[in-house]
Amino acid sequence: MTPRQDSAVPKLRLRGVTKRFGANVVLDGIDLDVAAGESLVVIGGSGSGKSVLLKCILGLLRPDAGSIAIDGEETVGLTGRARDRVNAHIGMLFQGAALFDSLQVWENVAFGLIQGRRARRPEARARAMECLDQVGLHPRVADLVPAELSGGMQKRVGLARAIAARPDVVFFDEPTTGLDPIMADVINDLIVATTKDLGATALSITHDMASATKIGDRIAMLYKGRLIWVGPAKAVFDSGDGYVDQFVHGRADGPITEEAEAEA
Repeated sequence: MTPRQDSAVPKLRLRGVTKRFGANVVLDGIDLDVAAGESLVVIGGSGSGKSVLLKCILGLLRPDAGSIAIDGEETVGLTGRARDRVNAHIGMLFQGAALFDSLQVWENVAFGLIQGRRARRPEARARAMECLDQVGLHPRVADLVPAELSGGMQKRVGLARAIAARPDVVFFDEPTTGLDPIMADVINDLIVATTKDLGATALSITHDMASATKIGDRIAMLYKGRLIWVGPAKAVFDSGDGYVDQFVHGRADGPITEEAEAEA
């Protein structure tokens, strides 16, 4: 996939994306544009559809209806080599880092280069070392295995792997889950720095508002499968929407609670 130079073409464009599992509608007609170089964060509670949205964009799930275009190219229905070609330009930081226990740290970072791009091990290791340095890890970490690392260090390794292939788009799945507030802030800073260094478009999903407002240019809130608010990150705490306000301020009382009680 060769990125288009036309700035009018969004990096990601979703139109009418719908996904259901049986009678449960998880995504209900999602329309969303993400510009090249922009960082968009999708927030929402558990079961709101954030992870399903990410999987549909990645091609891990096929939506029941709608369009998902990357650089203007329709990706819904792509399989095999065509899907691999698109995903070769995408980096991913998984929740919990998702490192391979049996591989050394540098091999984890270089996994996509070696397995996906058939890079030679010496060149792949050199790139891995560059990425580890970018996320603030000492060279000696390269030859350790994940079990020898703290949770924060594992998350840094996951970030190094996500940027190793110099992707155009990077997805972040709950990037600060399980981290203490200080390490979470370190990871947020690294996400901002590394994506800007790459010039990459970022799409993140999280329920951590400190993370969302730090890494996002814009924030979108999913509720019951629909985007109920999209706006600048700095405006999310004063959105004027009752559902958004309750979620971002962590209030027990509000329309979300009332609807949940009414459905119970």
